[in-house]
Amino acid sequence: LRRLFRQLEQADSSYPGGLGAYLSRARSLLAASQAGANPFEAFSACHPNGERVEVGSAAFARLEALGSEELRSCAFVLVAGGLGERLGYKGIKIGLPCETSTGKTFAQLYCEYLLSIQSDLAREAASGEGEVEATSEGASEEGRGEAVNSVSAGRSPCVPLAIMTSDDTHEKTVSLFEENAFFGLSRNQVTFMKQGKVPALRDNEAHIATSLCDPFEVLMKPHGHGDVHTLLHQHGLVERWKREGKKWIVFFQDTNALIFRALPATLGVSKERTFAMNTVTVPRKPAEAMGAICKLQKKDGSSITINVEYNVLGPLLKAEGREDGATSEGFSSFPGNTNALVFSIEPYCSVLEMTGGTVPEFVNPKYKDGTKTSFKSPTRLECMMQDFPRLFSPTTP
Repeated sequence: LRRLFRQLEQADSSYPGGLGAYLSRARSLLAASQAGANPFEAFSACHPNGERVEVGSAAFARLEALGSEELRSCAFVLVAGGLGERLGYKGIKIGLPCETSTGKTFAQLYCEYLLSIQSDLAREAASGEGEVEATSEGASEEGRGEAVNSVSAGRSPCVPLAIMTSDDTHEKTVSLFEENAFFGLSRNQVTFMKQGKVPALRDNEAHIATSLCDPFEVLMKPHGHGDVHTLLHQHGLVERWKREGKKWIVFFQDTNALIFRALPATLGVSKERTFAMNTVTVPRKPAEAMGAICKLQKKDGSSITINVEYNVLGPLLKAEGREDGATSEGFSSFPGNTNALVFSIEPYCSVLEMTGGTVPEFVNPKYKDGTKTSFKSPTRLECMMQDFPRLFSPTTP
């Protein structure tokens, strides 16, 4: 019994607001799920604002040049909580080879990109340009002082990297970096943030589930990668990066080797359009089973640009008498979400301070039958990092 209480105490202390808040939220969401409620029911789906840029075009070259100047002002967040089991690999995903000619891992590739940015910063610092950048508009007085002192002392400016891990990946991720001397990065520029789990729920009343083999062991499940925002807040990283003069935070996932190819142009769009949040998207076929970026608009004119899962988008459009049809090029009007995100640090930091980074949750129980009274297996509340726009305004769903 003491073991059970210890698990519950740990769950209570690790969840924002405690276990009571988790269970209260769970009961509300489970009731809505049972009733078949759609969180976006009051909205109409529209094509999102953004830029479609063809690689090799003049527009791409211009935006890439504009964004390349912003790379020095970026902090990076790698979401690496998953294993490669679905790929037939027992280790962590960032330990997988990203190409077969050298066997270079995803982790090494990402670190090499950061080292390349860092080398450019070091060259500028050595030539005296770094001091000008360090005192540029947007950095706080404290941040300016830190940056100037770093340049004048001859230290190479660092590109910060935060890595979110899970129970499944934490030790292996830390070991991978330690065994490879952090792939050339310094130890103090990398922060590991371990994500916790939440109790599983066995019914619509949100009773906590226990193991079938041990009634005194709480069944715990992952809470989703939306926890990355809460962890950044708890570690105080965003405030620190802001003081250091960073302007952008780039989020990317464990096996997205191409994101850095598109990053300069993406930063160029973010700067030119003054986006608080920007998502790298790809062409998506109508009804394709991937999340879609949509602009959801209410009748009063208020709107939110956000990822909508394909199984939600279909019914939403159907309720309006529409369908996820194809354009003349054969693609949907709603581009596919890659979960590569760029945030402007000022609005992001402000929202973190107000909300603690707790992204609105959802529940996705697998019911035994159409009555929706019992589950095939225990469920839990989840959250997704791409749902952060719902925190920008308290009136959004």
